[in-house]
Amino acid sequence: MKPPEIPATTSTAPAPETSWRDGLAVYLQPRVLIVLLLGFSSGLPLALSGSTLLIWMREAGVDLGTIGLFALVGTPYTLKFLWAPLVDALHVPFFTRAFGRRRGWLLVSQLLLIAAIMLLALTDPARSPAFVAFAALLVAAMSSTQDIVVDAFRVESLPESEQAAGMASYVAAYRIGMLVSTAGALFVVSGFESTGISRTSAWMWGYVTMAALVLIGTVTALAATEPQQSARAEAATSSETAFMRVMHAAIGAFSEFLTRKDAFAALAFVVLFKFTDAFSGSMTAPFVIDLGFSRNDYAAIVKGVGLAATLIGGFAGGFVARRYSLATSLWIGGVLQAIANLSFSWLAVVGINHWALVLAITAENFTSAIGTVIFVAYLSALCRNPLHTATQYALLTALAAVGRTYLSAGAGFVAKATGWPLFFVICVLVAVPSLLLLAWLQRRGHFAALGPVKV
Repeated sequence: MKPPEIPATTSTAPAPETSWRDGLAVYLQPRVLIVLLLGFSSGLPLALSGSTLLIWMREAGVDLGTIGLFALVGTPYTLKFLWAPLVDALHVPFFTRAFGRRRGWLLVSQLLLIAAIMLLALTDPARSPAFVAFAALLVAAMSSTQDIVVDAFRVESLPESEQAAGMASYVAAYRIGMLVSTAGALFVVSGFESTGISRTSAWMWGYVTMAALVLIGTVTALAATEPQQSARAEAATSSETAFMRVMHAAIGAFSEFLTRKDAFAALAFVVLFKFTDAFSGSMTAPFVIDLGFSRNDYAAIVKGVGLAATLIGGFAGGFVARRYSLATSLWIGGVLQAIANLSFSWLAVVGINHWALVLAITAENFTSAIGTVIFVAYLSALCRNPLHTATQYALLTALAAVGRTYLSAGAGFVAKATGWPLFFVICVLVAVPSLLLLAWLQRRGHFAALGPVKV
């Protein structure tokens, strides 16, 4: 059976004018506040199997090459589109009946996430890196499953008038959750260590504290109401099996995209555009610690100042995307995020200097955020058919994560072989293939064919 096709539509009706009070009031709507708290719950686990874990491993004396390979534990974030249809189609015994389709999956994913973080807390990187990798992989799997459900819950629970506010609240709370599990976790570990307990025990209790914070999302899921769209969607597809629904979405998404001109070049560009960020970012935490900065320096400067630079860079990226064409904006973002890596080469030469660290981190986070906002605008422009938007976007973001998860896995070995100053020069050079693809696609009229892009 051929899946139905729904053409993309655009609205020419002007948006109703609203006062600043109306604009502020929408952020205080109960549905938007629920999404905000779920955003915190989604952002919290990411660093626990990423940068925070890498610092724990480096302090435990784990080899740089092994640390670099830990980028692979992010695989579930790359492949989550494979089991996203299962979250849509399958019911969880007891939980779905008691709490509903979306809230049931939310509660199950969060309880499993707490258990996975607790398991990771009980590991010892110095003795068994393999067991640490297994526990971290479980954390990433449960975290990415929670992301799937939260995304679906957000889209289905918010009316169109609240979608923008809901997304803004989600992103801001997601960043705060990441800050808590990086800078916050490091301060908690330092606090436990100051009481006189061993470093290993301090890390364990730090992770236990992070597991407890996941309960914020659990309480939010219990307080929320099941989206009405969830029940209506289930009724509308009741005549189809779960398998047929998955096949229709997948076939339509792939066939519609792959029939476009230069589709494979565009997919390669999606993989490579943020690779320069991923390659350097996988080694930022070990670099700062190796240079001689303390754990608290990393928490306060890399994650504190870095967060502010990221938020400001996000606004700057939005301005660039509105001011210039999509291709020009991608050139600005691509070049800036690549050149910013040289600030770390400079820092490696300067050594322990807190102001130098602030400048390097500010430059990297600011330019990375500009590139990210413009890149998201590009991904959104590629998803033109509303019937396939969710599937296509999930696949494109999965491809975008390939650079972070797989291509950057050897960064530790490169850093070990070249030393830090030359390593970050290499991080600039790995951006060249994406810029060559950008020039080729621009010459072929790829971006002009996408039309104007809204950010």
